[in-house]
Amino acid sequence: MKIANLVTIPAVRTLERPIGNATARISRMSYLAIRLETDAGLVGENLIFTIRPEQLPLLDAMVHVLREAVIGRRPDETAAFWTDAWRRINFIGFSGVSIMGISAIDGAMWDLRGKAAGLSVSQLAGRARARVPAYASGGLWLTQTIDEIAREAADLVAEGFGGVKLRLAGKASVDLPRIEAVREAIGPDVALMVDVNQGLDAKAAIRLGRQMEQYGIAWFEEPVAAHDLAHSAEVARALDVPIASGENEYTIHGFRRMAEARAADILMPDLQRVGGPSEFLRVGALAAAYDLPVSSHLFPEMSLQVMASLPNATLLEHVDWFAPFYRESLELVGGEAVLPDRPGWGFSLDYDRLRHHAP
Repeated sequence: MKIANLVTIPAVRTLERPIGNATARISRMSYLAIRLETDAGLVGENLIFTIRPEQLPLLDAMVHVLREAVIGRRPDETAAFWTDAWRRINFIGFSGVSIMGISAIDGAMWDLRGKAAGLSVSQLAGRARARVPAYASGGLWLTQTIDEIAREAADLVAEGFGGVKLRLAGKASVDLPRIEAVREAIGPDVALMVDVNQGLDAKAAIRLGRQMEQYGIAWFEEPVAAHDLAHSAEVARALDVPIASGENEYTIHGFRRMAEARAADILMPDLQRVGGPSEFLRVGALAAAYDLPVSSHLFPEMSLQVMASLPNATLLEHVDWFAPFYRESLELVGGEAVLPDRPGWGFSLDYDRLRHHAP
């Protein structure tokens, strides 16, 4: 069996309500579905996205730049694809959109491998658990009032989530009342994560972090610019609150630099930016060598399979941004995401829905 064709399908979805964090206001999301079609009739699928619709053609073009690195290969030749794709991106660089293109194809190859073997991605990689604890990350935005976030946080806990994430503005006068309201709404035993989306410098992050400590913060996410490892490490050394980062990092090389700098206490690879499941698994092993836990960023339907394969995985980030384009739903029981035993990712794309949202 060999891969005979690569097809991409773009889609744009307008959100029911705009959402916002410290650095962006989001009203639309753009998606790119990837299909790898084989000469035996099997199809491998993947889904990537951007919050800026004007970037969608760039993602699409990058995937097709790497087309010849995958056509003619067997589904199990993910390492050979990576080697060839790495050579092809040498001139344009080993981060950014070039890695997103590799991720798009790598993920579809893993789905195809699973379908060919009749196994899920986690079974192929070596499953460590059948369920992964999930935290709610799809709400508690800066665009909501204090009353709204308090009600939503309480509702999320009632649904069974053992943790929720609150977006911060980076100003104590704004953030501390919101943190207090959410903590009161969820009680003392539910994990409360906060994310300032790279909005502070080191001194401001340390100052805010110390003010937040009284509320039992589970982690402080991306307090400073993601590329500024020295200042992230400075914040991590100064605070008892764990620092989480990594969603904007690329490949095992970027995460090695993070780990060496001790820039974060929790590493957060993103399937689209890290380099797909192949590289996510390598980053998980690297994190284990540094005794660091791993928490996923976005793509819960797919991240679930990879997280279930890592003994040092902790929490799955749960958002519903991708759910409208899958035929199956992610199953949550007692705040844990249940691993489907369906082959590949265990979730199949709804092409009618995708085409309905064509740009």
